[in-house]
Amino acid sequence: MPVDIKPVPKWLRYFNKVVIGGHKIGLKLPMVVLTVPGAKSGKPRPTPITPFTLDDHRYAVGGVPGSSWITNARKAKEGTLTQGRRTQRVRIVELSPEDSRPVLRAFPVEVPTGVGFIRNAGLVKEGTPDEFEALAGIAAVFRFDPLEG
Repeated sequence: MPVDIKPVPKWLRYFNKVVIGGHKIGLKLPMVVLTVPGAKSGKPRPTPITPFTLDDHRYAVGGVPGSSWITNARKAKEGTLTQGRRTQRVRIVELSPEDSRPVLRAFPVEVPTGVGFIRNAGLVKEGTPDEFEALAGIAAVFRFDPLEG
């Protein structure tokens, strides 16, 4: 499925900073902050994401292929998820295109707020489960497995 991926909107960087700041002061927001080492710098890189639970596993969909957070998560394999003042260490597992299909199909139902963002990025037109499932192999899908300690 060919897609015309649009650039990330300029306002997103500022929005992300507001969300990260909200978490630092303990606000419980619907997004969580994924923190992983930067792929090049190794410095902690926090990024707001909207994970959802499906079949007792927590997942996130990379809404814009090639985003820095996707590159960083792929390389890091581990990170933290922070919501408010609660932080959880996680193993980050990228799903194969085949394994990502049911997760992508569930995304527009489980995270309706994310549909508009992905539509604006040019990945889908209507935001139907079929369109999202067709993104297998295009949009990264990550599973977050809790780590002890």
